[in-house]
Amino acid sequence: MDIQNAQLEVDKWIKNHGVRYFNELTNMAQLTEEVGEVARIIARRYGEQSEKESDKNKDLGEELADVVFVVLCLANQTGVNLEEAFNKKLDLKTKRDHDRHHNNEKLK
Repeated sequence: MDIQNAQLEVDKWIKNHGVRYFNELTNMAQLTEEVGEVARIIARRYGEQSEKESDKNKDLGEELADVVFVVLCLANQTGVNLEEAFNKKLDLKTKRDHDRHHNNEKLK
């Protein structure tokens, strides 16, 4: 599924199941919460913290999908075409960072 269709699917889901979008500030708080859940899994599973028994069954993919869902909500309600914005950003980063990363001694 491309990003544009993902935005449409989220919009349909909100209209059919969610009644309406939460306001932008609420969604921003939700996004922060979801990113925190991803950070917790990464820190405990791949970092130096020990993983609690209650966290061992947490699905990183599901938590990342929660982040994407809220980002798509924010894009929809603020009128951002996320696919267009992403493609523009990828092009900018490609032009700006190609040599920068290849010349970074820390990455060799």
